[in-house]
Amino acid sequence: MYAELSITSNFTFLTGASHPEEYMERAVLLGLSAIAIADDNSVAGIVRAHTRAREIARRVQERLDWEKTHAPIGPPRPAHLPKPPSYPVHAVPRLIPAARLLFTDAPPVTVLPVNRQGWASLCRILSTGRLRAEKGDCILHLSDLEEFASGLHLLLWPRALPFPGGAGGTWPQAQRLARRFAGQMHLLLTPRYDGADSARFAALEAEARQLGLPTLASAAPRLHHGARRKLADVLTAIRLRRRVDQLGRDALANGEQRLRSEAEMLRLFRGHEDAVARAHALSKTLTFSLDELRYEYPSEVSGSETPTDRLSRLAHEGLTWRYPAGAPDRVKGMLAHELALIGKLKYEPYFLTVRDIVHFARSRGILCQGRGSAANSVVCYCLGVTSVSPEMGTMVFERFVSEARDEPPDIDVDFEHERREEVIQHIYDRYGRHRAGLCATVIHYRGKRAIREVGRAMGLTEDTIGALSSQLWGFFSTQGLEAQRMREIGLDPTDRRLQQTMALVYEIVGFPRHLSQHVGGFIITEGRLDELVPIENATMEDRTVICWDKDDIDSLGILKVDVLSLGMLTCIRKAFDLIARHHQTDYTLATLPPEDPAVYDMLCRADSVGVFQVESRAQMNFLPRMRPRNFYDLVIEVAIIRPGPIQGDMVHPYIRRRNGEEKVEFPSDALGEVLGKTLGVPLFQEQAMQIAIVGAGFTPEQADRLRRSLATFKKHGSVSEFRALFLRGMARNGYDQDFAERCFSQIEGFGSYGFPESHAASFALLVYASAWIKCHHPGIFACALLNSQPMGFYAPAQIVRDAREHGVTVRPVCINSSYWDNVMEPDGRGGLALRLGFRQIRGMSEEDASWLTAARGNGYGTVEDVWRRAGLGPAILSRLAEADVFADCGLDRRAALWAAKAITVARPLPLFAQDIDGEMIDEPAALLPQMSMGEQVVEDYVAMRLSLRAHPVALLRHLLTPEMEAE
Repeated sequence: MYAELSITSNFTFLTGASHPEEYMERAVLLGLSAIAIADDNSVAGIVRAHTRAREIARRVQERLDWEKTHAPIGPPRPAHLPKPPSYPVHAVPRLIPAARLLFTDAPPVTVLPVNRQGWASLCRILSTGRLRAEKGDCILHLSDLEEFASGLHLLLWPRALPFPGGAGGTWPQAQRLARRFAGQMHLLLTPRYDGADSARFAALEAEARQLGLPTLASAAPRLHHGARRKLADVLTAIRLRRRVDQLGRDALANGEQRLRSEAEMLRLFRGHEDAVARAHALSKTLTFSLDELRYEYPSEVSGSETPTDRLSRLAHEGLTWRYPAGAPDRVKGMLAHELALIGKLKYEPYFLTVRDIVHFARSRGILCQGRGSAANSVVCYCLGVTSVSPEMGTMVFERFVSEARDEPPDIDVDFEHERREEVIQHIYDRYGRHRAGLCATVIHYRGKRAIREVGRAMGLTEDTIGALSSQLWGFFSTQGLEAQRMREIGLDPTDRRLQQTMALVYEIVGFPRHLSQHVGGFIITEGRLDELVPIENATMEDRTVICWDKDDIDSLGILKVDVLSLGMLTCIRKAFDLIARHHQTDYTLATLPPEDPAVYDMLCRADSVGVFQVESRAQMNFLPRMRPRNFYDLVIEVAIIRPGPIQGDMVHPYIRRRNGEEKVEFPSDALGEVLGKTLGVPLFQEQAMQIAIVGAGFTPEQADRLRRSLATFKKHGSVSEFRALFLRGMARNGYDQDFAERCFSQIEGFGSYGFPESHAASFALLVYASAWIKCHHPGIFACALLNSQPMGFYAPAQIVRDAREHGVTVRPVCINSSYWDNVMEPDGRGGLALRLGFRQIRGMSEEDASWLTAARGNGYGTVEDVWRRAGLGPAILSRLAEADVFADCGLDRRAALWAAKAITVARPLPLFAQDIDGEMIDEPAALLPQMSMGEQVVEDYVAMRLSLRAHPVALLRHLLTPEMEAE
């Protein structure tokens, strides 16, 4: 048996040419006993190999179970029996987590954790090196390895030999390491395939004897198969920013640096077979597995109060807060039931962690809203995590928090996008950076980047690369049309270099390129996070991240709290503040008047510019057909106009059934319970899972795998692998094949994007809240929208135009009346007018606006007043003049700009710092031509991206419709 202990995967970015999963699959076929993925200064790809190993083990067990059940005794197996699972092996190689450490003052060392303490040591070493460097880099010293050496075994890479076969004597670092790690180190023998390997191995054996180290053989693969050699050269060319034909010695000499079987290794290391045997012997002593990682939630103990007691106390306090007149018996029963289930599964710390984060946000006046599989529960409603009441919700708690799923429940919390950083820094401050970190996001090669970078490496011209990128949709939607597409854009599909390039583009798609940070997924631990996974600096200041992404975290069952941002929450909070200021009424998401008919009337008219989630053209087209009349209609509205339901052909059947044009019927009572509330049409991820369980007899584990394949925003859906299992199960339960096929095609539509009902319910509340504000306070809604930009579909000009169409008086930016933000002011008729703020002016900063308003006093009279009193420079004065803000001073745009251009210094000189009544040179007034309406509108758009004078097209209407002028 042979174990390969130093593999480089493609998580040594732009170096390794094979996925960790591919190494695991290949190791199975080669019959290896164990493999170690050892990327350079990284363990980012380990979990992917671990997940694939578990998948292989599951398939092997399925085959073994099948053979026990179906293996024929006596006569041959009857033809009608199902075929066994197609996995060809009965053994799974063991995965050994590892990393290859590159030092500034020592040769490279492959580090292999022997046990859990060794993994903690490796994570601490990598964290130390990465936290002292910028993102993506790692600066390690030999002293770092010596400080965290417990539980590690080392493979020392020999230094580059000065001449073939010559060892050149030992070197100081090797002697130091050999003394420090005696009994914990091997000297690595790796072939170069240059004809001098035998002599080199002999020299290294001699050197190992001088150091007192045993040798160990490794192929040091960069490829899982020799066919990846060309791609490896392309990756090298991208990394070095050269063309492939300019790589020279940096290119691979051949495709030999690949994963090898025991027989191949014995042939390569003839005369040194004991080094090959030592690899397998060492692998048996390396017992650590990622399955040993036991994630512990932060305990959230408060004094002598246990997490269970604290959660119960806070939940019941919240029940009193949410229901001042007393909670209904149904809600009390649901709360008791949920608390009992949470206690049984020991999830109290998770809910308390989320509650504490939300409590901090609310204490700072930051609006937030929870969503996710466990968020739509009475517990989360009472804790203030969500504002969706149990009466609104439709969820069954056990469907998402259950013993069948051995993983923490899912709660995402959206915060105001302008203030989320306050929450993030609070988490770092509360738990410490050694206990909290953001998840990574692996940036993979996708269409345009793949074409661009591979094309340059292959020497294609920029024109050719641009032409290929422009036809991206054609190449990657239907791969059989490459030749036709190339001819259409003027390229020769028979050109060999072009053919090679496109083949490599398809091959590189899905390869990781670098790590980025997740939008807000936090890992928080009870102990040291940097002993669970390495921590590194993010590009953003004051942020630290781990090297695993959300899929890795899910695979290991580690807690993730999503701290996300949502622009509409900023808008709603600002609107609530404006309502409280001008109408003396305080609202929250939970206290808005429910089920207001006027709000639904407005939505039925598709009057939804700026309204959360239903402002797109597709939603505006659908609203009059859907005609929502209650909250659950909004839940469906949010979920149905998505690529998943659209591709699954669910939209039209639902509308026909809702309008009575098609009969609502169910193939069975069991499926009727699942699909009843959506009229027999599956619209939510949860329904897809329930159809699989109820209709096709899926086990909870199989349904959970289906759920993962349907995950929202999943880049690669793997729904089709369940097809045969699903159809077989539906047939077994008596459903006809046509219905089963149609049902699975609908489920398959979720593979690109399916929306969970729990998320839709939380979003629906924000739809209702934003629609209610727009319906009853259109001016305040427009003001809050403008103050929350950038967000949503619509530009400021469209928001202002919509507000005016709703009867809102909109006033221009004024040097004496405006502030940084847009504000509401009395309109003189008992109502409110919207006054545009300085934030609408291009190039204006909030700091400049603060100086301007602070020095305004009783008002400015001239441009020079602003210059003297506010200290604004000529450039800012010109921007103000171009925005026509001096009209209140009796200056039109050109006159104000003329006065601004006369000021040439940033601050007034001391002699002119105060108004002087003495003799001054009086320059004659310039006679400036008046601007036409068209010029005014153009300048408004240049300065502020909107105009209150006229719509640009209105000035051209007589040209576009000349018959109107004739009439």
